[in-house]
Amino acid sequence: MSASLEEKKQRLLDILRSDGIHDENVLAAIGDVEREKFIPDYLRQQAYENAALPIASGQTISQPYIVAYMTQELQVDDRMKVLEVGTGSGYQGAVLSKLCRRLFTIERHLPLMQKADTLFKEMGLRNITTLFGDGMKGWPEQAPFDRIMVTAASDRVPEKLLDQLKEDGGIMVIPIGEQEQTQHIYRITRQGDDFETEILLPVKFVPLLGGIVHDS
Repeated sequence: MSASLEEKKQRLLDILRSDGIHDENVLAAIGDVEREKFIPDYLRQQAYENAALPIASGQTISQPYIVAYMTQELQVDDRMKVLEVGTGSGYQGAVLSKLCRRLFTIERHLPLMQKADTLFKEMGLRNITTLFGDGMKGWPEQAPFDRIMVTAASDRVPEKLLDQLKEDGGIMVIPIGEQEQTQHIYRITRQGDDFETEILLPVKFVPLLGGIVHDS
């Protein structure tokens, strides 16, 4: 008999723990979100494999380890207002929403944004607000943000996003690097006009692009 999705999820959580995900709140959020809802039906049985999977608009849903790792490094708590740049499937946003007070998430692909917004409503995730727009511009009307997570790789840190970080201890987690080169997750902490940068983990992400796309 093949393992149920719930059994596969429990195995995935065990893998995440063994790979260094130690924040129990992050693990609980991963356990609470049904990843199968965010992927195409034909991939349903692969929902809890520790692997990135294709979604619409030429994008991917990130590997669960990367979702857990970036969330852990963002250091989110339930008092915080968080900006996510790149809604994608909505999975990362759903995980963040379990940990923060309010999540604002931007997606440049209209079909992805619409599908994720529908899923959030169906799942009762009422602390998420979506925007169809250019994530590189951030969301100045809602700034400052306690935390910013960027889910696509930029060749440099977007200045407009840095400007929207809370001055007293705001943190951004973002993949940085050219598509042909090794990228790394950066954690940037703001104190006033000073920004402390830590280089964390080598990764491979789709590129962070400007503009908006109405069709998939």
